[in-house]
Amino acid sequence: MNRLFGTGKPKAPPPSLTDAISGVDGRAESIDKKIQKLDQELNKYKEQLKKMKDGPSKNMVKQRALKVLKQKKQYENQYSGLQQQSFNMEQANYATQTLKDTKTSMDAMKLGVKEMKKEYKKIKIDDIEDMQDQMEDMMEMAEEVNEAMGRSYGCPEVDEDDLEAEFDALGDDFALDEDTTYLDAAAAPAAPQATPEQDAVDEFGLPALPAQ
Repeated sequence: MNRLFGTGKPKAPPPSLTDAISGVDGRAESIDKKIQKLDQELNKYKEQLKKMKDGPSKNMVKQRALKVLKQKKQYENQYSGLQQQSFNMEQANYATQTLKDTKTSMDAMKLGVKEMKKEYKKIKIDDIEDMQDQMEDMMEMAEEVNEAMGRSYGCPEVDEDDLEAEFDALGDDFALDEDTTYLDAAAAPAAPQATPEQDAVDEFGLPALPAQ
């Protein structure tokens, strides 16, 4: 039967809100251009009427201007209606998209909870507590080993009072080492001073011979 009569054409998907909004906005834009064109025409009539005197000619131009103004009002009403339609569809589209996003978030959260439950079953609290207890025991054992390895052998016991007395004696020795008064007593000998005869020179700059 399909060979004789053929198959029907597949039905086109219904237009989405986004497509409908684009179509309405396109119509509104076209009407807005017509309104701008009528505004220009009205401005020409206004300038023409200012220069004309009262009479049949002026009345005829005025009637044309009123006709253009009436068309403008009609287009403005259509433009306002299309703007309202576009706004309503945008609100509906926003609400729909919000619901879709909420549904996606809920599905993701459900999947996450399911995975958490699956992984939680693999973990036993008792095993974790046993491991913590074993770790604590091992740390205590390590501390005991360190204390045992740090023992000293063959060292005599030292009295605290003896240590303090020795420390005080070291302080007295430091005070003696810092005393430098003994250096003042051992002053260096004074340098010999030359006599006037030793300083005298002859006419050639040589030391003069002592007088006989």
